[in-house]
Parts: sequence; structure tokens; C-alpha cells
Amino acid sequence: MATLYIDADACPVTREAIAVARQHGWQVVVVANSTQNLDRYADRRGVEAVQVSGGRDAADFAVVERLLPGDAVVTQDIGLAAMALGRGAGALSPRGRIFHLATIDAELMVRHAEARLRRQGGRHGGPPKFTDEDREHFIEQLERLLRTCGQASQ
Repeated sequence: MATLYIDADACPVTREAIAVARQHGWQVVVVANSTQNLDRYADRRGVEAVQVSGGRDAADFAVVERLLPGDAVVTQDIGLAAMALGRGAGALSPRGRIFHLATIDAELMVRHAEARLRRQGGRHGGPPKFTDEDREHFIEQLERLLRTCGQASQ
């Protein structure tokens, strides 16, 4: 059975991801560092909660070591998305952007350039406010990704 991994650190669509995955018969693993309260997810049937240390990228590595081809990951982290794609899994951002092998290297380069710019004192500010439209788009794209990954794992 395929598994959906949710990088739950600052993920605004964890509940939606769980609901969609369960509708499609997928197992769900919610992974977060020790600052997150995962108890609210652990009591749901079919949801495993994995708490990791607060170390940098600890949640990412906990996900990657479990991933199998045909699984899927919800993450804001382009690095984790790249590792998931490299293992034959699908990856989706909380805003509903499906990551692709064909473009992930370019996205990693952009991430690196933006981080360098921030370190030099340029460009401050966060992402735009998360909207109901973002949430709806995420649900649509997750359903699409789960169908695609589910077919690939059969």
C-alpha cells in the first residue's frame, strides 16, 4: 500500500492531506520536529505520527529513509522534494505545486541563489498569505498526484 508522508512543520494543509489520502486508501505518516504537537493526528485510524529531534532537516531525513517508489510527500522544502523525486516518489507543495524531475534542479538553483541574496541583506519578506483558493488548489492537485503515484506503484 502506498504512503503519503506529510512534512508537518508549518504545513497549513495537514488535515486536508490526511482526508484526501484516506479517501484514496493511502496510509499516512505525519512527520514533524519536537516543537510540533502531533497528538491531534496520532489518534486517527491509519495515521502514523513520527516525532523527530529538533535538528535541522531531521524531519526530511526521517521521511526520505522510509520512502518507496510510488509514495508521495507533501512539503514546502524543495530539497526534500528533490530527494523524494530521486527515490521515485511524488512531491507536492502545500499550495498545490507538483514538483517534477525535469525542473527540480533549476528550482534548487533558484533556492540557492535566493538564500545567498538573503544572506547578503537583500529581499526580505515571506510568501503571500495562504488563501482558501490555495487550499482548494492543493486538494485538487493532491488527488491528481495520488492517482498518478498510485498507478505507478501497481
